Amino acid sequence: MTGGPLIGRERDLARIADAVGQGGAFVLLGEAGVGKSALLEAAAGRALAAGHRVLRGSGSQFEAEVSFAGLHQVLYPLFDDLPRLGPAHERALSVALGLGEGAPPGRLLVANAALLLLRQAAASRPLLVVVDDIAWVDRASAMVLGFVARRLAGSRAGLLAASRSGEAGFFEYGGLPGHELRPLAAAVAAALLNARFPALAPRACRRLLADARGNPLALLELPVALGDSPPSVLPQVLPLSGRLQAVFAARIRNLPAASYDQLLLAVLEGGGDVGVLDRAALAPAERVGLVRIEGRLLFRHPLIGSAVVELATGEQRRHAHQALAVLLADRPERRAWHLAEAAEGPDEEVAALLQAAAHANLLRGDGVRAITLLLRAAELSPDGIGRAGRLGEAAYLGSVVNGDLRDAPRLLEQARHADRRGESLPTAVAGTYHLLNGDGDVDSAHRLMTGAIGTLADARDKPLIEGLYTLLMVCFFGGRAELWETFHAVIDRLTPRPPELLDLLGRTFSDPARLAPPALDRLDAVVSGLEREIIPARISRVGIACAYVDRLGQCREALWRVVHHGRDGGAVTSAIEALFLLGNDAFLTGEWDELRQVVDEGLALCDRHGYRLLAWPGIYLKGMLAAARGDDGTATALADRMTRWAGPRRARAIQYYAWQVGALAALGRGDYEEAHRQASAVSPAGELAPYVPHALWTVIDLVEAAWRSGRHAAVAAHAAAVRPLAGVSPRLAMVADATAALASGDNRLFEAAVATPGAERWPFERARLQLMYGERLRRTRTGGDARVHLVAALGTFRGLDARPWLARASAELRATGRPAGPGSAELTPQQWEIAALAATGLTNRQIGERLLLSPRTVSNHLYQVFPKLGVTSRAALRDALDRNPSQMTQESPPP
Repeated sequence: MTGGPLIGRERDLARIADAVGQGGAFVLLGEAGVGKSALLEAAAGRALAAGHRVLRGSGSQFEAEVSFAGLHQVLYPLFDDLPRLGPAHERALSVALGLGEGAPPGRLLVANAALLLLRQAAASRPLLVVVDDIAWVDRASAMVLGFVARRLAGSRAGLLAASRSGEAGFFEYGGLPGHELRPLAAAVAAALLNARFPALAPRACRRLLADARGNPLALLELPVALGDSPPSVLPQVLPLSGRLQAVFAARIRNLPAASYDQLLLAVLEGGGDVGVLDRAALAPAERVGLVRIEGRLLFRHPLIGSAVVELATGEQRRHAHQALAVLLADRPERRAWHLAEAAEGPDEEVAALLQAAAHANLLRGDGVRAITLLLRAAELSPDGIGRAGRLGEAAYLGSVVNGDLRDAPRLLEQARHADRRGESLPTAVAGTYHLLNGDGDVDSAHRLMTGAIGTLADARDKPLIEGLYTLLMVCFFGGRAELWETFHAVIDRLTPRPPELLDLLGRTFSDPARLAPPALDRLDAVVSGLEREIIPARISRVGIACAYVDRLGQCREALWRVVHHGRDGGAVTSAIEALFLLGNDAFLTGEWDELRQVVDEGLALCDRHGYRLLAWPGIYLKGMLAAARGDDGTATALADRMTRWAGPRRARAIQYYAWQVGALAALGRGDYEEAHRQASAVSPAGELAPYVPHALWTVIDLVEAAWRSGRHAAVAAHAAAVRPLAGVSPRLAMVADATAALASGDNRLFEAAVATPGAERWPFERARLQLMYGERLRRTRTGGDARVHLVAALGTFRGLDARPWLARASAELRATGRPAGPGSAELTPQQWEIAALAATGLTNRQIGERLLLSPRTVSNHLYQVFPKLGVTSRAALRDALDRNPSQMTQESPPP
């Protein structure tokens, strides 16, 4: 650990300084490579900086038989001071150190002479003796240094020594102060790796951290040994640098051949399965502490396994793999891998087995392993066509699943070189992701995908189906009807029929206003199966299909599983999509603290992996939250940023994001003309623009902008346009009824809107509708009714911290003659009882059964309770009731 400051060792350095600063000895123990030498170097540097004199020595296996060789190293700088000793001591040291001739001196006399020389040197200036690898110091020097170490207390001389834990030697450190230097903690190890190798890919970082187990030498040497190996093809056993091999291989070389052969089998088998090993032959390795068996074989340190493989010849490795292929014949994937490693040249049969194993891994959600298998299959492919297809598939998986965009160009170039006939579908998909996240060229990406798909029509062709999922995303970000035409044409010709999820996405994600309603029952059936789904990409795609038809709430648990899978090194792109889908749901449902967290995490992943295009949904959500909370500067800046990027690239979906953020920000600052202009750009009043799914999320923005700017005919027109979608979701039903009420003045229609079952799930939109309706009622001089809606809206806006709307609701409420401060709305005893039951987790139906009320009545009461308590969800009821016991009216006590 040289070449930079020590990381994570401040406490160790302080402990050493306390022990030897004013005289005394200290012994540092630890495993090989844990950083003992670096810590000694740092301690010596601090001593020099403090004005100490430092004497150095180190043990060596090559000098271990040379008497007083170690002492000679330590005392060499003091040879000129020997004449200052008494004659007997000077003669004893001179003879022992080979500086003079005479009868061999007694060891005790030599030890006393060395002690006196050190004390004498420390008289004018504090002194520190530093001895590394003291267990390898020769016997005579070890005896003298042990004698000296126990007699330095209270002097101005200190001795700091280091040795490997458990290393046999001649230095007796029993009874001396000491410390076992532990490996670096996980966070510190990660900080060290990132500091020294900032360009290392996240997947490589995780693998190195796992194998190094906090060993600093391993952390610093393994990246060098890996060289330019891409993160998608990290070997099963990491290669060792010369320094690491020297550290971990020393004990292995002395093993019997049969024991070494079993260790090699164990490493290459990889799972510690003792059933394939000869326990008797392993015994010598167990005795020297290289391995232990606890149900399965465990190496004392992962890098011991690496050292075993490094010491093997190519022939030994192939022989071991052949043996394992026979022993593991009942495990197809393991057998295929070992056959591949035993192969000496191209072999299509083995390559096909590996490709099948890759697909099996992908179905289990292990994209990393799938890529490794595909790349090995490509190496074994005897012809260019097969090699190109497998390389392209690996590039696709790396780009789409694992977040290895940086590796994609190299693999794509290899695939094109292997097959000059044109783009295969997997290479086209990988190339598309590279285009979209590089220059963001939507039109070129669309041409690339449609050219690769051509006239293909077999729904059982997996590359074709994956290509269509990619084309769907290209069409979405392009946001133009002409792009979708090609997609739907291919879907229509697929035989025997398109896959269910792909067909649903083609309906709910392209033009949900027209294509989604007939497919909602099928979508609900797919959503109901999410609890059994394990493939991250499929879960995120179901979430995408649900987004614009307001079913993300039913996907939350599955989406969080995808996020956790990504955090553990799994599918990165699916994790990013899942985080932003959770963010969309959090915005609509008023969970704005969660929104900030998931968006920040998703944007950090996009930045780390280079997914520029995937970042825009997160930037959009940041803009929406800023606009809703009155941060007009941030919202406007983010909207402008999206517009500048989307315009030249004809990425209309990003432009729609920008227009909605701009509309909400304009509503917040009271610029209703600008708000109407921006909201109408997404979809004009009176229609839901075709192939603009975002129009379903901007209904409330357009209605509010039109109503506040006096465009009442536009409100009525949009009410008519939204009415057919009332059956899509409770949110759209609420918005449709409330918009119609605003247009017609029908109070009953509005009461039906706010009583829509599940309406409380959309607090921000519901409160905005309540505010507008309360304003209308106040202006028509029905103030009592107005206050009910204004109080409800006020409580919601306060809970969300939606400042522009909070200020507007407060002003309207004051205009009715009622104060707008907290606590102005009290709960009736029945409301209190219902709230208390809801706080325990009971559903509306269960509460109704207990209180002899209908679920709809319970919903109406909760709709009034939430804003009174300043909460937006049932989860917050218990704390709100505990904080506000005085808010109950005194008609009767609570239950």
